[in-house]
Amino acid sequence: MPIKRIIAGLNEFHDNYFITHRELFENLSQGQTPEVLFITCSDSRIDPFLITQSQPGDLFVIRNVGNIIPPYGSPHGAEGAGIEYAIQALNINDVVVCGHSHCGAMRGLLQIGSLAQQMPLVYDWLRQYAEPTRRLVMDNYKDYPSDKLLRIAIEQNVLTQIENLETHPIIRSRLHSGQLTLHAWIYEIETGEVFAYDANAGQFKILENRPFPVPNPLIGVYSE
Repeated sequence: MPIKRIIAGLNEFHDNYFITHRELFENLSQGQTPEVLFITCSDSRIDPFLITQSQPGDLFVIRNVGNIIPPYGSPHGAEGAGIEYAIQALNINDVVVCGHSHCGAMRGLLQIGSLAQQMPLVYDWLRQYAEPTRRLVMDNYKDYPSDKLLRIAIEQNVLTQIENLETHPIIRSRLHSGQLTLHAWIYEIETGEVFAYDANAGQFKILENRPFPVPNPLIGVYSE
């Protein structure tokens, strides 16, 4: 049974990894100081700690279907609460919104009508918070081949969610003061590569040795 394998893994973790990293976990028991808020999809093929080669305590992670960030004031408050805690209480200065190739949520978004009967909660989730992505893609790229259309939807959804993120008061305030940087990423499962949105080029580029931070929006710029 799969659960037996999971339990065996727990025992392996405790008897090997935990024992050799005991000092790390003792330090973590005193509190957390993550460096990055990492927002990504619930997809089982995505492991933020693995692809970034991070240690426990390095990332504050929020995951859901489609790496979606409801705008501030939305009835779904879990994501907003996590964002607020990460920035205010943990003083995180970098936020990554990471989509991924072959995203089932985005595939469903492009065929949204068929979801209503089979998965009504998924339908409601995508319809409410990813409709700007669907409308943009279908209005401007509907004649593209299906694989290309899916890639465009994945990329545009990350940018849509960055815009939603910017509606949160704590995000807006920290962006205004220059204390926060946003990053829009796509993880490609089949190659292991990560693409970051380069606003100057208007496209996602392979992320190698330098970041491509999302430019701060013009939020209440004051001049005397």
